[in-house]
Amino acid sequence: MRVLVAMSGGVDSSVAAALLLQDGHQVVGATMKLWGGESDSGCCSVADVEDARRVAQQLGMAHHVFNFTDDFERSVVDPYVRGHAAGRTPNPCVACNRHLKFDRFLRRASQLGFDAVATGHHARIARAVDGSFELRRGTDLAKDQSYVLHMLTQAELARVLLPVGELTKAQVRSVAASLGLRTATKPDSQDVCFITKSGGREAFLGARIDLHPGRLVDVASGQEEGKIPAVELVTVGQRRGLGDHSPGAARRYALNVDVTAATVTLGSVDDLLVDRVVLREITWVDRPIPPGRPVEVQMSAHGRPVEGVFESGDIVRFPLRQRRTAPGQSVVLYEGDRVLGGGFAP
Repeated sequence: MRVLVAMSGGVDSSVAAALLLQDGHQVVGATMKLWGGESDSGCCSVADVEDARRVAQQLGMAHHVFNFTDDFERSVVDPYVRGHAAGRTPNPCVACNRHLKFDRFLRRASQLGFDAVATGHHARIARAVDGSFELRRGTDLAKDQSYVLHMLTQAELARVLLPVGELTKAQVRSVAASLGLRTATKPDSQDVCFITKSGGREAFLGARIDLHPGRLVDVASGQEEGKIPAVELVTVGQRRGLGDHSPGAARRYALNVDVTAATVTLGSVDDLLVDRVVLREITWVDRPIPPGRPVEVQMSAHGRPVEGVFESGDIVRFPLRQRRTAPGQSVVLYEGDRVLGGGFAP
C-alpha cells in the first residue's frame, strides 16, 4: 500500500512512519506548513519541518513539504479569531484536523496517487462485525486523542491509518530510541501553534481585533462587581482573574460572556451546572444514534467522560448536572472506548 504520512516533526508521527515501513508499505513523508507567523510551541516551526525531514532521511524515505498556510488561515485562524470576538472559545486543533489534516491533506494524497494517509494520533481504527469502521480511544488513555478526531466519518476512516494508537507513549519513545530517531526525546507540543508563550492570546487577538474592557456582574443581584480588561479573552467556566481571590472569598466563575454588552456574568460553581447540552454541527462516525441512547460525554480534550442520554434532535441530557461547556468547544459522545460522534456547544 502507498501511504503518505503526515510528519509534524514529533516523535509520534516519526514512529508512525517507521512502523509502516516495517510493515512493508511504500511510505512517503509530508509535512504541512500551516502557520507562517511566529511560533514557539514546538509545532509548525521551521525546526519541526527540519526534524521531520531529517527523520525521513534516517528512515530512507522521501519527504515533501506542502504549503497550506492560506487554508490554515482561512479554516483555523480566522474562525478562532471570530469565535473569540463573539464570546466563544473555539478549539483550533479540532478545526485543523477537520479542514487540514483529514481534508486538504487527504485530498492532496489522492491527487498524488496514495492509497491512504497516516498520522501520529493516539487513537485506533477498528472494523465492526458489519464491516464498518470504528474510531476508538488510544491504548494510552493519558495520551488519547480520539476527542479531537470525532469528526472523522466512514469516508475518511476508510483511508486513514493510525499506527501508534495501539502503543503507549513510553513504547513510542522506546521504538524511536531503538531506531536512533532524532525525535525520540523531543517534548510533546501542548499549545496552540500560532500563539506564542511570550504574547499569549491577548497579544495574538489584540493584533487582529479590538479588545474591549467589560463589566463583571453578579448573576443573582445584577450588581457590578468589578472590571475586566478584555471581555473577548474570558471563557465560560473561567475563575482566574475574575472577582475577589482573597482568603475566605467565595469562588466566582464566568457563567456567560456577552461581548456586545461588554459584560461577563459571574456566579458560583453551582450556577455553572446544567442538566443538558445542545449540540451544533453534529457529525457521526457511522450512522446517527437513536433517541434515548445512553452515551458517555466528553466535553474537553482532557476531561473525564460523564453519563448522558442522547435525546431527539441535538440534545444530550445529564442524569447528574454537569458544568456548562464553553461555547465553541467540542462535545464528543462515546460508547465505552468507541467514538459515536460529536458536535459543538453553542
